[in-house]
Amino acid sequence: MTTEPANPRYRNERSHKAILEAALKLCLEQGFARTSMDAIAREAGVGKQTIYRWWPSKAAVLVEAIDRQSAPATRVADTGDVRADLREQMVAVAQYFSSTQSTTYREVIGAAQSDPAAGRAVLDTLVGPRVQDCRRRLERAQREGQIRSDAALDDVVELLYAPLYYRLLLGTRPTSPEQVDAILDVVFDGLRPRDPDASSTDG
Repeated sequence: MTTEPANPRYRNERSHKAILEAALKLCLEQGFARTSMDAIAREAGVGKQTIYRWWPSKAAVLVEAIDRQSAPATRVADTGDVRADLREQMVAVAQYFSSTQSTTYREVIGAAQSDPAAGRAVLDTLVGPRVQDCRRRLERAQREGQIRSDAALDDVVELLYAPLYYRLLLGTRPTSPEQVDAILDVVFDGLRPRDPDASSTDG
């Protein structure tokens, strides 16, 4: 016969995980608006006060849950080939955006339009760290001469990811590896370092 460990840390970690999983499950099944803190507590088998001890709102719970769920699509590798590194990460994002799980992310972004706290959580936890990771990779590529030295990197990040978010939020077409390739073709045609000799003409 086995018994549950009495370690409070173990119990807290188990409850923490159960809450995040319950929030994702309920939001996927019934939508963000119909998911309540009471329902999350019941599904996770914890008291509502336990949830409020760690998060101020259901949006905050879901932002952390989405952050963990989408972690594989977070980091930009650094193999020395900036285009290949960006493609690998962007394809992971496209695959996540085209999955059923991304429905929750779309709903949280929608809720953030009228909830400043949710909007800040999305930016601080989900968008900001990923933007900075991409920007650091682009900065190195700039130093190595792989992309133009005068490229505005914040704008480049938006050019790379805005088309993926456009399809996610408006549902025009599924995100896909083919879309990523098309984005990179357009962006890198403009990012390629210019050959000073190519712009000069005789006469």
